[in-house]
Amino acid sequence: MNGRRKLIVASNRAPVSYRLEDGQRVTRRGGGGLVTALRSLVSQHDVTWIASAMTEEDRAVAAEANGASVGETARDGSAYRLHFVVSDPSAYDWFYNVVSNPTLWFIQHYLWDLAYEPAFDQGLHHAWEEGYVRVNKSFAEAILSELERQPDATVFLHDYHLYLVPYFVRLEAPDAQLAHFIHIPWPQQDLWRVLPEPIRRAVHEGLLGNDIVSFHARRWSRNFVRSCADFVGVEVDREEGSLVYGDRRVLVQSHPISIDPAEFDHLAVSPGVLAAEAELVARRPEKLILRVDRTDLSKNIVRGFRAFEAYLGAHPEMHGRVTMLALLDPSRQDIPNYAEYLAAIQRAARSVNDRFQLEGWIPVELHVEDDFARSVAAYKQFDVLLVNAIFDGLNLVAKEAPLVNERDGVLILSENAGAYEELHRWSININPFDVSAQAEAIHEALEMPAAERKARIDAIRAHVREHDLTAWINAQLSDLDRWSSRTTART
Repeated sequence: MNGRRKLIVASNRAPVSYRLEDGQRVTRRGGGGLVTALRSLVSQHDVTWIASAMTEEDRAVAAEANGASVGETARDGSAYRLHFVVSDPSAYDWFYNVVSNPTLWFIQHYLWDLAYEPAFDQGLHHAWEEGYVRVNKSFAEAILSELERQPDATVFLHDYHLYLVPYFVRLEAPDAQLAHFIHIPWPQQDLWRVLPEPIRRAVHEGLLGNDIVSFHARRWSRNFVRSCADFVGVEVDREEGSLVYGDRRVLVQSHPISIDPAEFDHLAVSPGVLAAEAELVARRPEKLILRVDRTDLSKNIVRGFRAFEAYLGAHPEMHGRVTMLALLDPSRQDIPNYAEYLAAIQRAARSVNDRFQLEGWIPVELHVEDDFARSVAAYKQFDVLLVNAIFDGLNLVAKEAPLVNERDGVLILSENAGAYEELHRWSININPFDVSAQAEAIHEALEMPAAERKARIDAIRAHVREHDLTAWINAQLSDLDRWSSRTTART
C-alpha cells in the first residue's frame, strides 16, 4: 500500500464547526462517531474534508473563502483543508429532516410499520428534488472543484446522506477514483420497494457511480448486491466480488469499523472518567446492567426495559441487588418520531420502577444527556452490557465497553447488529424482538461462571485490539490500491 496520499473526504458533518463566543470565532470538535473514526486520516494523509455548513459561523467561513477550502489544524497539529457546502436552509431541512432522516434511515433500519406508514405524498417528491438532489449536487460541485485543484486525489464518501454524489461526480470526472462507505444497514431488496421507483433507482445508480462500495457487515454487502441486480440489472461477478455496470466494474466489500484502543486506554484513567466512576461505585448495586445508546428507535430501548421487567418478575431474589443503568444521548428531537420515542422510553422506565422499586433501590436508572465521561466510567463497571438493537450498521458500544471493563462483564448482543458477525462467538446472542429471550439472556449473563465470563471478554478485547481503527482504514486504502491497479490493467 502506498504511504501518504491525497484524499478528498466527504460527509454531512465536518470534523469541526465554528461559533462566535464573546465576539471571537472559536472551533468546536464535530460530533458523531463518523467524524471520530475518520480523524486519524488527517494525521496520515493530505486531506481535504468536504461537509455541510451547520452554523452561521460555518457559513461566514465559507463566504470569506469564496466557496473554496480553508486551512485548518487538527488537535494533534496535523494540517488539513476544510470545504463547507452551504445549502439553502429550506433545501437542507428537506434533505436532512425529510429524506435522510427519517425516510432513508427508517427504511434501512426496518423501522416502518408498513400497515400504517409511510404514506408518501407530494411532500416527499418535493423534498427529494428540492432538498436531497440539490444538496447532493452541491456536494458533487465541491468535490469537482477540489479535483480540479488536485486531480490525482481519491474521493472517500460516507454514508446515506450522499448517495447521489458519485453519479454526479462521475458525469463530469469519469476517471475519478471514488469509494463510498455506508455506515448503516442495507436492507433486503423488498424493503426498497417502499420507496417510489424513481427514487430507489436513483439511490442505486448513484452508488454505482463509485469504484468501491463498502459496508460494516457481509450481510449488508450481500443485500446491496441483490438490490442492485433487482433494480438496476447489474451483472454479478461473484468470484471477484464486483458488479458489472455498463462498461464499469464496482467492487463491493465489507470492513467492520472499530475503535482506537489507545484512546480508550487513555480515557479510562482520565480525571473526568475517574470522578464519574467514583460516584458510580459509591452507589452501585451488587450487579449492574448497562446500556449506552442514542434515543433512536433502532436501538430498541423500550423492549430492553420490558425484558428487564420480565427478568425481575421471574427472579424476585434479585430485587434490590441489580439495576439497569441506561445512559442515553438525546437524538433528533426535532423529528416527531424521535420525540415520541423518547417519551415512550421514559414511560417504559417508569413502568418498571413503579412496579418493583423498593426504598433505596430504583430498578431502572435513566439518564438522558450527552455525558461521555459517565458512559466510559459505566463501561468499566458493568456486569452485563445489553446491546439489543433492532438493526445496526455495526454498534461501537459493543467494542468500546468490553475493552475497558474491569468486572469481566458479559455482552448480550442483537443478531441484527453488524458487530454480531465479529463478536457472536463470545457474546450471548438474542433476537431483538423476543423480549422473553432477552430476559433469559439477562439471567444467563448474571449467573455465568467467572471463568467463562473472563474467557469471553478477554477474547473480545484481543479481537478489538488486533482489528482496530487503523486496520479498518488501511483495509479500505488497500482496496483502493488493488482495485485501481486491476482497473488500470484492464484498460
